[in-house]
Amino acid sequence: MTIVDDGAAEGPEEAAGIRAQESAAPPRPWIRRNDYTDLQVPALGAWEPRLDVSVVVPAHGHQDKLDLVLAALAAQSYPGHLMEVVVVDDGSTPPLRMPEVRPENARLITADDGGWGSAHAVNCGVAASEGAVVLRLDADMLVYRDHVESQLRWHHLADYAAVLGHKLFVPFTPGEPSAEEVHAAVAAGRTADLFDAAAAERHWIERIIDRTEALTAADHLAYRVFIGATGSLHRTLFDEAGGLAGELVLGGDSEFAYRLAQTGAVFVPDSESSSWHLGRTQMQTRREAGARYRHPYVAARVPDFENRRKQGPRQWMVPYVDVVVDVTGVSLEDADTTVAALLGGGTADVRVTLLGPWSKLTEERRSPLEEELLDLRLIRETFRGESRVVFADAEPQRDPNVPFRLVMPAGVHPTRSFLERITQAANRNSAGLLRVTAPGVAAHGPGSMRLERTAAFARARRLGAGGEGLDDAIDRLWGQHWIGGQGLFVEGEDDADAVPHDWRGRLRKAEEEAAAQRARADRLERRLRWLGRGLPRRLADRLTR
Repeated sequence: MTIVDDGAAEGPEEAAGIRAQESAAPPRPWIRRNDYTDLQVPALGAWEPRLDVSVVVPAHGHQDKLDLVLAALAAQSYPGHLMEVVVVDDGSTPPLRMPEVRPENARLITADDGGWGSAHAVNCGVAASEGAVVLRLDADMLVYRDHVESQLRWHHLADYAAVLGHKLFVPFTPGEPSAEEVHAAVAAGRTADLFDAAAAERHWIERIIDRTEALTAADHLAYRVFIGATGSLHRTLFDEAGGLAGELVLGGDSEFAYRLAQTGAVFVPDSESSSWHLGRTQMQTRREAGARYRHPYVAARVPDFENRRKQGPRQWMVPYVDVVVDVTGVSLEDADTTVAALLGGGTADVRVTLLGPWSKLTEERRSPLEEELLDLRLIRETFRGESRVVFADAEPQRDPNVPFRLVMPAGVHPTRSFLERITQAANRNSAGLLRVTAPGVAAHGPGSMRLERTAAFARARRLGAGGEGLDDAIDRLWGQHWIGGQGLFVEGEDDADAVPHDWRGRLRKAEEEAAAQRARADRLERRLRWLGRGLPRRLADRLTR
């Protein structure tokens, strides 16, 4: 990493700057699913910030746009001693330079480790900065005076919020306006006058935000809106998610948003402030070509990617379900009944971990038909060549990238549609934990069958839950759901997939009606709470429109 320009000289106080800023850890409120309405966000200008923020600006060419972006950042309402700006030149020719009108604590760096692309540039900027909060801002985003302040309010209330800034797309002509004009307008609170709002274009994510009550009623796919342009999160959350995937030159923000969701993040669209996106994006001007390029990269890494489930059974880089089956003391026949059915089912992107004392299997001379661990040895040979099967002596740590983890006993015979149906039930009911009841299967404890949502368990552990209280925390944060085994298992010689359609239809209809009633009750409860304390001004205006 090479520092090109470190901005204006600093005195002793400023030199300490944000690096010496000591901020108390923000609270960790218990937020159910994505309903953040209990967070009492303060009014703009009526609170005292204490968190330092690093604004990271990945840039490639377009010096004219960067000049305006930095001019707007130089007039922010957020305290200057709590804000630094790091511009990352992603191989521009000619190299970018820092303009005269720029924030007090701003510098320009270039990456010299051979990587390239927006995701790589963001990672470089984050590594070179030290703010408690990271705000990613594209180099074509001219922000309002309170843009940084508006997002930072949420991070003072919860350290696992991923906040998305608002934007409108406008036509851009180089030199109109000038950097000096932008700085003056932003400082005076007249950013809205710089462009014609009537000619502006909304982003497609606004439709999702509108129909989900500002994401408070969003399902497990709320992360889809946290893409590019302007968004912020705590550095600890950025690090926990692993940063952006530098190898993804396109689509990296979508993949990163998914991993953020897996850490238990809450996604908040902040509409109190706004910004102008200078010109249209590549996905707007070359939509088909951009989607064609992104699809293979994102689908391989994001199991929830909408087109992935339509492409038929296949194995992907990241499985959709991690299944754990304890085969200790289990017969070959029972293990094969369960595992073979899982591997041959309609959900092929599955990984099966078989728990057993595999390390006790040796190649010493033995009686081949009478050894104590004969069935264990035969199970290993049966599935030795299956790349989707893992042999483990102890229960493995949860893979944070896999959305579901299923624990089930050996001996049951799942149908071909088993995994599809239970994951659909979990998503339909927004459940953090789904329990499956079936004859011969324990309801609780060892031998029980449970489907765990990774994002829900990650949030519960973040909030300090563990041990015996973990399931209660999941119930409070996401909810538990029980589902009967009817139609999920093969009984004897009869395939449970052949259960008469009227019974299966009745069961599915009853589950859907129950889910609809619960969702309606949740929406009414949220609306009453919001009406009781007053809707945010901008959201109220949008709902009125």
